[in-house]
Amino acid sequence: MDTHRLAWPLATVADLRTVEARVMQSAGSHVLMERAGAATADFLLHQRRTRRRPGSDDDHIAATGTPGAGSPGTDDHDLASTPIWFFAGPGNNGGDALVAATRLHRLGVPVRVTLPAPPTHGDALWAYTEARRDAVPIQQDAPDDTQCTALREGGWCVDGLFGIGLNRPVSAPYDQYIKLINALGEHGTHVLALDIPSGLDAMTGQCVSPASDNDCAVYATHTLSFIGATPGLFTGKGRDHTGALFLSPLSLPDFIVRAPSTLATPSAYPFIDATSAQDARVRSNSQPVAPLQLNAPSLFMHCFRKRRPSSHKGTFGSVAIIGGDTGTCGAAILCARAALYAGAGRVHTALIGEGAPPYDPPHPEIMLRRIDAIALDTMDALSIGPGLGTSARAGDIVKRVLHDVVGEDCRALLDADALNVIARDAALCAAVAAAGKWLVMTPHPGEAARLLDIGTRDVEQDRLAAARALVERFRCTIVLKGSGTLIAAPSLAAATASGTATATSCGDIPESVVSVDIVLNTTGNTGLATGGSGDVLSGVIGALLAQGLPPKEAALTGVYLHGLAAETLAAHGDGPAGLTAGELAPMIRRLLNTHLREHGLIVG
Repeated sequence: MDTHRLAWPLATVADLRTVEARVMQSAGSHVLMERAGAATADFLLHQRRTRRRPGSDDDHIAATGTPGAGSPGTDDHDLASTPIWFFAGPGNNGGDALVAATRLHRLGVPVRVTLPAPPTHGDALWAYTEARRDAVPIQQDAPDDTQCTALREGGWCVDGLFGIGLNRPVSAPYDQYIKLINALGEHGTHVLALDIPSGLDAMTGQCVSPASDNDCAVYATHTLSFIGATPGLFTGKGRDHTGALFLSPLSLPDFIVRAPSTLATPSAYPFIDATSAQDARVRSNSQPVAPLQLNAPSLFMHCFRKRRPSSHKGTFGSVAIIGGDTGTCGAAILCARAALYAGAGRVHTALIGEGAPPYDPPHPEIMLRRIDAIALDTMDALSIGPGLGTSARAGDIVKRVLHDVVGEDCRALLDADALNVIARDAALCAAVAAAGKWLVMTPHPGEAARLLDIGTRDVEQDRLAAARALVERFRCTIVLKGSGTLIAAPSLAAATASGTATATSCGDIPESVVSVDIVLNTTGNTGLATGGSGDVLSGVIGALLAQGLPPKEAALTGVYLHGLAAETLAAHGDGPAGLTAGELAPMIRRLLNTHLREHGLIVG
């Protein structure tokens, strides 16, 4: 199955706690823990049958997508006598691990449990009592050297130390167990994290321990989440730690899960039905709109116009790229080339620096002119900022565009130095907010920090909060770049409910920000960590704005295709190492046309 096709709704920790409370109220104690333990046991049985190696192509969801069907590996090592090693913590995450260990033990699968401190109350105590009654091998100590050697030869260990509720630094002895689990993983052990890798914040994707202790969160090869996936699995450091992600909704009835918040019903999720005796498989149904979800074509392809035989270059809009001060012309040219490859009808480029080239030899289709020679008010879209610089002239250009050009007939993307110019000028900040419904801003964490007047570390510590703060301040669509890029925008649905906007499938941003929708993008790889990558993204989004896509959908499309292009190039051997920004645009063109054809948008 294609890896980035489903717009998963995501769950907050509060959502999941609401579901847990409803289950307790309607079905009684132990039900969730029994089902989570059963899902874990079934998952491990399936994985051991297929004998997958960590990191194999069949084993991945591309860090954040839908699981492949998988196939048996080539490792003939007999794991029948190697126990599955469970590391159980003091709370319910440890209880889930104990239930799974008990079920496997009853089936004759060798297991061992490291449990530093027996639970003293609640469902975890019940799970511990059941495990002791069934004589599950439980010890306080970690596996010894001989046992670790066996685990390194393709064995499995289960991280059941801490779950989604962890909000404090990991203390002894659990910090040492996390380091041991990571050492095992580095030497060939499959590491399954339950709910979320221990030590990772479920909402932010950051390690809960101090930044200096960068090894105090589990690096899992697999993560099995229950009921709903949380955003921390997809942003911040989440993708580094999660590995292949699987989801079991625990077969909860809709009336229990349905809640007046971001969490959708189980049938809305693609998931591994690990509670059944059948092999793991993908199932998917409807994809409801949610304030917090993953990016996918279903969120934006409906906003494209059909490319009919009668179309002409004016049909697909004119975009002007403004930037390229002396010494940084390359940024604007990369941006312009990307706009051309992303389907804009006409691409104009204003290079404001001295000694600018008269034209772009590889792409003479791009019209290079002085900025005063371009009738900006006739453009359908602008991309402002790549290589712009932060001079007084740059500030004047941004001011002119915001006050005199941007509006219903001309939407704009603001990136790079345009953002830096805005960040230091309160009047420009106000001008952005006034024109926000027509704008997309694409800051990286450093630029976001300057726009919010906080530190870059503060942005990275809670990327979702930073994205919300940017939307609230500038009232526009925000693309907060980084691992797990966030696309945030004022909520049209919430505004409609409050009577401040009219709902349309591709509606305008409401005048008043009543809430913020956030979409997490899962496409992309480290090949994008190269100079000029952001300039390409700016050109693509600018071209999409010129073609009539609303700011939010243009941002969703551009970020999705930009990341998918990097993945596709890497799959063909052209990355991630050594991938250049200039290679992205031709691949984006190919992927865009593939999606247009799949959705019947190329006619004739």
